[in-house]
Amino acid sequence: MPPIERMMRVAHGAVRARRALRGPMRPTWSSETETLATFLHVYARQSIRLPIRWQRRAAETALLRTDAVARVACERVDACGVPAEWLYAPGCDRSRTLLYLHGGGYVIGSPESHRDFLSRLAEAAGIAVLAPDYRLAPEYRYPAQLDDALAVYRWLLDRGVSPESIAVAGESAGGNLAAALLIALRDGAGPLPAAWALLSPWVDLAGRSASIRDHARYDYLSRATLEFAARAFCPADMSREDPRVSPVHADLTGLPPLLVHVGGAECLLDEGLRFARRARDAGVSVDLDVWPDMIHAWHLYSLLPEAHAATARVGAFAAHHTR
Repeated sequence: MPPIERMMRVAHGAVRARRALRGPMRPTWSSETETLATFLHVYARQSIRLPIRWQRRAAETALLRTDAVARVACERVDACGVPAEWLYAPGCDRSRTLLYLHGGGYVIGSPESHRDFLSRLAEAAGIAVLAPDYRLAPEYRYPAQLDDALAVYRWLLDRGVSPESIAVAGESAGGNLAAALLIALRDGAGPLPAAWALLSPWVDLAGRSASIRDHARYDYLSRATLEFAARAFCPADMSREDPRVSPVHADLTGLPPLLVHVGGAECLLDEGLRFARRARDAGVSVDLDVWPDMIHAWHLYSLLPEAHAATARVGAFAAHHTR
């Protein structure tokens, strides 16, 4: 039996015993949801003690895969020097693109680790999905990731894809990168896409939000994991409140329609809400969805019914705004 499956079974037994004595940890959590949350809580806190190469290897196989992976075609490409993967659902509109920037704290993650989610997203959107395999920290700190995202975006434009046909999205650190990309484009790096979506975005590297403390018992993120990632990604001579790495502090005027997803039980709830509020105050059209009792980046976990519903919402948003 694979180690992760063994850990899930142990978590399931612990959850059953705990629920019998105390009831669910969160009002809407099923036994399956609580088992997943418990497993991820333990797994994340243990994994940051491992060498980064082991963390990356584990991330490639940690997520369960649905039948969507078999249905969606995957094509590897070189996008102006950045490895990337196209994902095409059957019958999708290939003239429109959802540029997806994966999460993982800028330290782990890849199109491969996100293959199931990307496949489900491609089916939900009905348009082509492009997922760059951007450089990771600590080998490459800021601004390497932004440079890669800009290179891939310009590669799309050079291929004749119009900005009106592009949406950008990302979860967690990928949401940070998506925000940095949009701000750079607005400031002169290129034409803006039609829309963007941030899922459980990590937009404040200073990590002072109250929800980081208040939701630590529910979410698999923690102050320690966020500190680990921030230290790896942010150059030592750069303030973590610099808007280039913490876009919650950036000027957000002049940006296209935005969808923000945050989970009601996640550590990054407060900063996601704050980012949405600041964007709205700057005149951005913002759709804010707060999903009750959801953990960080729940979209990735196909065991959760809410993962499929939220992914469908993101896909519909991208399809609606691109043409």
